[in-house]
Amino acid sequence: MSISAKLVKELRQRTGAGIMDCKNALEEAGGDLEKAVELLRKRGKEIAAKKSTRKASEGIVYSYIHPPGKVGTIIELNCETDFVAKNERFLNLAKDLAMHITAMAPQFMNIEEVPPELLQKQKEIYLEQARAEKEDEARVNQIVEDKINRFFAENCLMSQPFIKDPDKTIKDLIEENVAVLGENIVLRRYVRFSVGETDEKEET
Repeated sequence: MSISAKLVKELRQRTGAGIMDCKNALEEAGGDLEKAVELLRKRGKEIAAKKSTRKASEGIVYSYIHPPGKVGTIIELNCETDFVAKNERFLNLAKDLAMHITAMAPQFMNIEEVPPELLQKQKEIYLEQARAEKEDEARVNQIVEDKINRFFAENCLMSQPFIKDPDKTIKDLIEENVAVLGENIVLRRYVRFSVGETDEKEET
């Protein structure tokens, strides 16, 4: 089928993928834009998985301070080469990540960082809540699972919906950029600062 240049442009704006990748995805999806987006996202995950073992020792330290200067974030975003570290798309990704962290204040980088005792405590709370609502036991487990997933989406950076496009997670955002830039990209660390906050370690 014939794919219009307008549709290719729209898909490219949404995903950042190359023109031919967008055209091929649209052809495979029969001209369905949403299906094409999912196809490119799936391919991005596959590419990211293949590149995840490659060493990412270049990159930048990027800071974002939200006006009027009460809250901000510093991140270290790594890639494989200095060439990509200077790429505008890579710099925009760093900015998006720092802005997102500043706005959403994730407690953990990913699900694996959540302390087991905290996760167990949350499960017990959700279990008690579900049973208090007199839900049948078959439904209780599903409710607890849904609430745990919501907890991850609220508190774990990689699971959080991206503030500029809630249809994708932060992990999806990074994987899309890996696919487009062709290098492994790793958010190594971040620190979020807010005026008036006290580090718990300083209090003890």
